[in-house]
Amino acid sequence: MEIKFKVWIEKDGEHILGKGGAEILKAIKEHHSISKASKELGMSYRYVWGYIRRVERNLGERIVIRRRGGERGGKSTLTNLGEFILKLYEELENEIDKTVKKLGQRYLNKQK
Repeated sequence: MEIKFKVWIEKDGEHILGKGGAEILKAIKEHHSISKASKELGMSYRYVWGYIRRVERNLGERIVIRRRGGERGGKSTLTNLGEFILKLYEELENEIDKTVKKLGQRYLNKQK
């Protein structure tokens, strides 16, 4: 037997960020590019772009600042809000994971 969990962030009942979204934001933060992030994650550019727009619509604020390409190429960076929700998600997931492991050790190991 195993204990599993999923965590996500909502605002006014609207989805903001879950595991996949956190992976998208982390990849954008790392590569400074929506295109490179989507390639790394094996997701279409259109899907990633749509996900970001949906989150921004649900929040009423931008989470990614996008600068179009040109001679030096484009650049995407997380806004302060984007950084905040990514950090919040990662901390929530980490704390819940620790609690689940602790409870699993306490209760499930007794079943063996």
